[in-house]
This record gives sequence, structure tokens and C-alpha cells, in this order.
Amino acid sequence: MPGISHKGKNMPASPIRKLVPYADQAKRKGKKVYHLNIGQPDIKTPENVMDAIRKIDLDLIAYSPSQGYESYRKKLAGYYRDKNIDIDANDILVTTGGSEALSIAIGSIADPGDEIIIPEPFYANYNGFAKQNAVKVVPIHSDISTNFALPPIEEFEKLITPKTKAILYSNPGNPTGYVYFKEEVSKLRDLALKHDIYIIADEVYREFIYGDTTHHSILHEEGMENHAIIIDSVSKRYSMCGARIGTLITKNNELMQTAMKFAQARLSPPTLGQIAAEAAIDTPQSYFDEVISEYKNRRDLLVNKLKEIPGVKVAVPKGAFYIIAELPVEDTDKFARWMLENFDINGETVMIAPAAGFYSTPGQGKNQIRIAYVLKEEDLEKAANILGKGIETYSSIYA
Repeated sequence: MPGISHKGKNMPASPIRKLVPYADQAKRKGKKVYHLNIGQPDIKTPENVMDAIRKIDLDLIAYSPSQGYESYRKKLAGYYRDKNIDIDANDILVTTGGSEALSIAIGSIADPGDEIIIPEPFYANYNGFAKQNAVKVVPIHSDISTNFALPPIEEFEKLITPKTKAILYSNPGNPTGYVYFKEEVSKLRDLALKHDIYIIADEVYREFIYGDTTHHSILHEEGMENHAIIIDSVSKRYSMCGARIGTLITKNNELMQTAMKFAQARLSPPTLGQIAAEAAIDTPQSYFDEVISEYKNRRDLLVNKLKEIPGVKVAVPKGAFYIIAELPVEDTDKFARWMLENFDINGETVMIAPAAGFYSTPGQGKNQIRIAYVLKEEDLEKAANILGKGIETYSSIYA
């Protein structure tokens, strides 16, 4: 039998999706599964986007330019300028989702064996993108006791070596929901300029911020024109994950020209997705006001329900729509499988994402889970009750 590459063998499985076979088996047994494991919003896509899709009148679905349609990039630049991010269309590369933007960014700045520092826990696929490019992830630990705030900048500096090419972070954070303060972003800026490295800011969840907290972009910082890379996507902002449209943003012309080589190699981003994404920019603020209010209500409900479960510790998120919770079990991977295979209440159970896969350091996060609060409040409340009873039963069996 032909062999498999070492790269393929070393690719990490998704902690978000690897339990799908167990969920499918539970459903075949007639159980209802509440999916708390994946950030697939149940919020409807804006009607103006759906109207644009229905009105598409093409005789041919052709390739788009490798950089993306100019009309979309110009309109998108206007969106960012409204956010006080001063860019133009030439600073934008349209990609097939934020995932491709991140993969192209890493491939453009780092060679095999180079290093990228990432505060953990982090979006699990960062590990996969690094493995694809033979780049080493250097994790720096953030802690649930501080709601996963930025670790001391001195700890970052200790990790910088001649092979360090970038610091990568998500703001607001996936999986933590943490929103970085201006002072924290400014410290990262200073470090990047001091050591001449890049800052890659994954700002996919920019719109989803609750309370008095505000979003501070890395491109709000002065002097970052050649050192900042923003990763963005329409997936969560407009609840259109299947459109597969993301962006890589940089004012560094040499970097953009390099990224374009990768973009040309994959030909072009999705034509139909760009039509939908261009229409999405006209989404009224009222849509976001309603969505953010809905997510805030869900967050508050879920945080309160989780705090009622004995032994559970919760990091309260200020953005995105994820919660990291620490459970009174040793291995949440085993617990998550057990919930799907062996536990239900009146034929209903839950699917959660074990948090170890959101860490790079072995052994970290084994007693934590990530929950995506993308279900309506009624279902979230049911799911939280099932989770609480499941923890109680599991603990009594495996104490």
C-alpha cells in the first residue's frame, strides 16, 4: 500500500469536528443532539444578502481576479475606513474564507522551521495551518483565572528567537471570547517594532462585542504599516459561513505581492461568494444591533447556568460567541464521547468541544471545554441542564 506523508500524519484532528461520528451514531439511535461544539450561527443571513443571491443573473460563472473583484475590494475598504482602519482596495486580498487568508499569510512570511508565537488557548486550526507550512507554534499560556487576558509582555519577549516571524492572536478571541484592551494591543505593537516581526491579528469577530468594551485593531496603531496583517471573514459577521469569503489585509506592499503568488496558484476566490459578500456590506446597523443583543442574552443565560453547576469554572467572554469552561472531570475528551454514547435525558444529549485541541502545550486544557452559544435561549437552557446532569452522573461513576 502506498505510504502517507509525515505532514499528513502530523496534521492535528479538529477538536470541533472529530466527535462527529459519535454524534451521528447518537442521532441514528434516535437521540436529539444539541450542538454546542461548532461556531455555526443559527442567526439568519441578512435579507439584503439573500436578495442579491436570488437576483444573480449570469450566463457563466467565471473565474474572478486572483485578488478578488475590484468592486468588492473598494467597497470593503470603505467598510474598514468606517472602522477607522485606513486602507484602500490594493491593501486587500480576497480569500476563500479566513482560513485561506491565514494559511497564505503564514506561507508568505515564514519558512519551514520558523516560529510563530500564539497565546493559548487559540483557534484549533492555527495548529493545522502551521503544520501545513512546517512552521513551529510557540505557545504562551493565558489563564482562565484572568479570563484569558494577554500574558505579560515580558513573557512574550523571552520566547522571541532569530526564527520568530510573528505573533498571532485572535481579537475577540476564539475560543475564549476575550477582547484585548488598547493597552494590550499597543504592547504587542511595541514588541513587533522592537524585534522587527509581524503581528497577525485575526479580527473575524470584530462586530461581536458586549457591554462597554470596544474593539481596538492592530491597524489602529501607528507605525504598523509594514508589520501588521489582519485576517477577516464574512462568515460570522453576516452569518454566511458557507459563502467562504475572507480577506488578508496588509499595507506592506512586498508582503501583498508575495501573498498574490499564493493567490494566483489557487486561481481565484469564489465568484458567487463575492457577490453575496459585496451585498453584505450594505447590511443595516439594525441587523447588528439585534444580533448583538441576542448573543449577549445567550451569553448571560449560559454563564449563569454554568455557574450553577457544582465544580464548574467559567471565563466570562466580552466578545465573539464562545465560552471556555473548566469541568470537574480529568479528561473532557472522554467525557464528551461518553455524553454522546452513554448519556441522555428524555432522548436528548449535547455535543461539546474538548478544549485540549485549542492548546499547543501537551496536557493543557484537558479538563476544559469550549461551548459555542449559537443556539436559541430555550435550547441553550436545555443543553446546559443536560450538561450539568451529565457531569453529575459522570462524576459519580468515575470519581
